[in-house]
Amino acid sequence: MTTTTFPPSDPLTWKQADVDVHVATRSGEFAGFVEFDGTAHLAHDHRGVELGVFDSLDDARRALEGAQAPTRRALTFPFALPRVLRRRPRRARA
Repeated sequence: MTTTTFPPSDPLTWKQADVDVHVATRSGEFAGFVEFDGTAHLAHDHRGVELGVFDSLDDARRALEGAQAPTRRALTFPFALPRVLRRRPRRARA
């Protein structure tokens, strides 16, 4: 699975997809959406993960813009390798 990353300088473009749904794109790629459930605005990121519940549409939009900031990936291996994977020191040959 590939992940598209966007420079933080590109602004989000908003379109109203329905009476209660606003969709955000960045550089033509889907960036998330905000839906109104009758009482509050729910913001979702580009993967559909709920970012929170907000009283106003502007607050929900700001939350989505803040969620688009690049994050650092966690290391996939520990700093110290297990003993089994460490190389044994080689002795110098004379």
